[in-house]
Order: sequence, then C-alpha cells, then structure tokens
Amino acid sequence: MGAVLLVVGGGVAAYKACEVARLLAKAGAQVRPVLTHGAARFVSPMTFGSLVGAGAHADLWAQPMAHIDLARGLHAVLVAPATADLMARMAHGLADDLATTALLAVPGGVPVWAAPAMNPAMWAHPATQANVALLKGRGVRLVGPDDGATACGEAGLGRMAEPEVITAAVLGRGPLAGRRAVVTSGPTWEAVDPVRVLANRSSGMQGHAVARALAAAGAQVVLVTGPVALADPPGVAEVRRVESAQQMLGAVLDALPADIFVGAAAVADWAPEARADKVHKAEGPPSLRFTQTLDIVAAVAGAQPRPALVVAFAAETDAQALLPRAAQKRAAKGADWVVANLVGPGVGIGAARNAVTLMDGRDAESWPEMDKHDVAQRLADKAARFLKDSAA
Repeated sequence: MGAVLLVVGGGVAAYKACEVARLLAKAGAQVRPVLTHGAARFVSPMTFGSLVGAGAHADLWAQPMAHIDLARGLHAVLVAPATADLMARMAHGLADDLATTALLAVPGGVPVWAAPAMNPAMWAHPATQANVALLKGRGVRLVGPDDGATACGEAGLGRMAEPEVITAAVLGRGPLAGRRAVVTSGPTWEAVDPVRVLANRSSGMQGHAVARALAAAGAQVVLVTGPVALADPPGVAEVRRVESAQQMLGAVLDALPADIFVGAAAVADWAPEARADKVHKAEGPPSLRFTQTLDIVAAVAGAQPRPALVVAFAAETDAQALLPRAAQKRAAKGADWVVANLVGPGVGIGAARNAVTLMDGRDAESWPEMDKHDVAQRLADKAARFLKDSAA
C-alpha cells in the first residue's frame, strides 16, 4: 500500500478524519495529513501525527517545497471532510494555503477522493452543486454525503460518510470491489400522445438507495433511472436517464455485462399505442389500445453472459397474495432472488420505508419494516456474501 495524502477541511466532521487516518494507517498506507487553517481549529496536527506515526502539516511557509513533496509518490488523495469552501477552492484552482497548493500539485492519474460534509442547505445550493459537477468532470470521486442528522442539529443530505466506508472506497477493498452492478430505479412514463403519459407512483427512493449501497460496498454501479425528483446517488459510476420501458430495456442491455443486476424500477407492463397528435377534449374520452412491454428482468436473466446475481422486485397491495405471486414472478423471470414488498400506508411505492420479504427459491426471509436505505444496505451485504460464497 502506498502513500495517501489526507487533506482535512475545516468542519466539525474533522473528528471523523482522525478515525479515517487511523484506519488507513492500519491498512498499511503511509498517511500524509495536511490540515487547513479551519481544520486546525477543530483538531490538532499532533493528533494526526500520533495516529499515523508521522508529522501532520498545516503551514505553507514552514518548508519551502512541502506542497510539492507531499504531492509526489501517491497512491491516492483523500479530502475529508470536503467542506463547501474547500470544494469551491478545488474546483476553481485556488491555492492560498498548504492544503490547496498540495492538491494543485498532485500529478494527473492519481485518484482523488472527496468526502463532502456540510449543512444540507449548503450541499443543495446551486453553487456547491456546480462545483461538485466541475470536480466530477475532472475525475474526482465522491464518497457520500450521507442522509441523516448533522452537527448543526438539522437533518438531510450533507452528513459525512462513515470512516469505514470512506476507507474502503479509497483502498478499493469494499466487499464488492471489482464487481460491476446495474440497477434500475423509478417509474417509466408511457406516452399516450405527445403531451400525456401513463405513469405510476414510484419515487425511485428504493432503487437509488440500492445503487448507493452497492457503490459504497465498492461496486462500479450503473444506475438506469426513469423520471424521478431525486439527486444522483453518491458514488455511482454512471447514471442513465430514460422515460419508457423500451428505453430502460435498451439502456440496461447496453450496460451489461455485470456481476449484479437489481431491477428495482416500477416498469410498465403495458404501453399504449401512442398517437401522433394530441388527444383533444372535444373528441371525447379516448379509446386506448395497449401493447405488452418486454420484461427487463427476464431479458437480463437470459443474457449471455448472465449476471451472477439477478434480483427482481415484486410489489403487491394484497398481503395474502404477496408471497405466492412473488414466487411466480421469480420463476417466470428467471431471477435468482425476488424482493417482495407490500404497498400500503407508509410503506412501499412512494414512501420512505419498506416492508420486504427476500425469496431465493428455497427460503422466504421476512425483514422488519425499515427505512429504504436500511433495506438497500441489507440487500448489498447479502449480495456481497452471495458472490463471495459462489466464488469459494
């Protein structure tokens, strides 16, 4: 394991950077901590020096060429916490302290990771998102931010990812490192005419959460999503946006081969034969004719090479019919697993929580009702164990 330049930004999450430094050093990395002036007000350079067995740096003027020396011979760069200010300076090439001059001196080809941490409103601000887009365009890889309570007492997207997740990402040692996953999410829109569509209530929360969890576990994730009002999940390699079931099928097949496929999208089973012109009210209620869409999960299960793990979702409103119908769908689609989820008040489509049963053809494992992010994490953990056991 080589050297990791750890740039610590000036936010309260700097205390988490201490644990990140310890975990990196424990894994064998030569950690080079550099603190911004703001970071030094939260944690001491001496703390990092004690944790990694080497001196921490904060002063641009202490050594004439320190920023060059720190940026050479690196395995990776990690900015944690990546505050709004620090990411803005990175995006625009500003270099007025040791941390930013060292970042600017890093040679091309060295992986750069950033773990954002800030108030949710600051993360959502257009200026921050524009800077994030610039950094991503230059190849900077983000891990987090997470959704949850922040130090300011508010909650939302902006919490710094946990040290173990950050460390696994930088080291490429997550349980799904080296694996490729394709995930579908959200609804499909099926055109009635040029201005009207048939859709469903899917928010995309579960599919996006699955994509995020798989990426956090180290997988290279391609997310194929229908129209949703959600931010792209952090850490995914690529997001492909579609509208119709036909477009989603094409995008999924184009993203193969993969080790894992998770069909979490609520895909239309039927699509109307679209009219070329707008249907006008004066014409009276339209008579719609439908055509059956191709089954995406079945197409993936029949692809060559086939993913090692194909997971389907099956939503039902009838609790008694949930498991029998889910079992039928698993067999008909050729999926390895089916996640049967009940749709009702507060759970399932359009809700933040889910109540699911995982069926693999042998067992039916019922999970307690939980947040969709927790469902996704549990599914990612189980997928990692499945692939590990399959390779043994």
